[in-house]
Amino acid sequence: MDFSLFYFSGDGSTTSHDKYRLLIEGAKFADRHGFSAIWVPERHFDAFGGLYPNPAVVGAAIAMITQQIQIRSGSIVMPLQNPLRVAEEWSVVDNLSGGRVGLSFAPGWHPNDFALYPEKYADKKEIMWRDIQVVQQLWQGDAVERMGGKGQTVQIQTFPRPLQDHLSIWITALSDDSFTEAGKIGANILTSPLYQSLDEILRKISLYRRSLAEYGHDPQAGKVSLMIHTFIGENRDDIRQKVKVPFKNYLKTHFDLVVKSAGNLRFSIDPITLTTQDLEDLLDFSFETYFNGKVLMGTPDYCKKMIEDLQQAGVDEIAALIDFGVEFDWVMESLRLLKDIKREYASKPIAVSGSYDLG
Repeated sequence: MDFSLFYFSGDGSTTSHDKYRLLIEGAKFADRHGFSAIWVPERHFDAFGGLYPNPAVVGAAIAMITQQIQIRSGSIVMPLQNPLRVAEEWSVVDNLSGGRVGLSFAPGWHPNDFALYPEKYADKKEIMWRDIQVVQQLWQGDAVERMGGKGQTVQIQTFPRPLQDHLSIWITALSDDSFTEAGKIGANILTSPLYQSLDEILRKISLYRRSLAEYGHDPQAGKVSLMIHTFIGENRDDIRQKVKVPFKNYLKTHFDLVVKSAGNLRFSIDPITLTTQDLEDLLDFSFETYFNGKVLMGTPDYCKKMIEDLQQAGVDEIAALIDFGVEFDWVMESLRLLKDIKREYASKPIAVSGSYDLG
């Protein structure tokens, strides 16, 4: 089991001089202690995730303060980007970091994000799969055909050349189709337990590994990374006290974003008739649901048991989301406990579930 850190702050709307402090210090800590990667998302036009409108810019900053940890997008919203620019920007990060880039791609979901390219919203998934191939071609040094400024066809290569010959890619996936299509192209998986059960994760990973095998890829070579909100402490009641208010505020920011998506709610609630007390009740219910099994929040023993269950389900990497509003010093103490758990897993044999049977 690998361990990485994932960032997706809901603090994009505040003005302060240290809003990237946890990103910077967390990255330094993870780099010193052998974590596998730092993930930064792409989010637009909303406080939720709003610290990260361009993961390549953030990745360049991380490259300059770390030595060995991989720097990953989590995720590039491919329909909102020109694949030529993706190849250019991340090649710069690859050079600055000494060859430590990995990229996860997503089709996007929020209609307001597509203010950048409204014409792409309807075909966002098809565009993502097409343009991933373009990024891979450019990364390998191939030329792609484009229309020049005078209306002529030109062959375009991107520069600088990256240090890595091969670009490791992930697909941000929740649906069966996304897991299967990722296996088809030999990509890794980035997923989350927030909207699916452990049994669903196991079933989708089985689909993924069957797809890898069917299309000629090593079914066990694909990595499944699980983004999961993480906070570890020595006493569960103390943990609950530290995380409840910030996590509820985080959920509220997410709820506000979903409401703006005009019909993409994952729960049967009318935001127009929702009272202040209704919202508070909803947040309390959501917190309890997440705290009791959907997040990695608890004592080391509790978290290790949950990690074992995730490993049995086929997860290869815990991508610990740490920036959801808990006080900085408490998060750093949690990271020290996560580091100790990571050390235990570094020497553990991999426990392969019988559900991996691909026959």
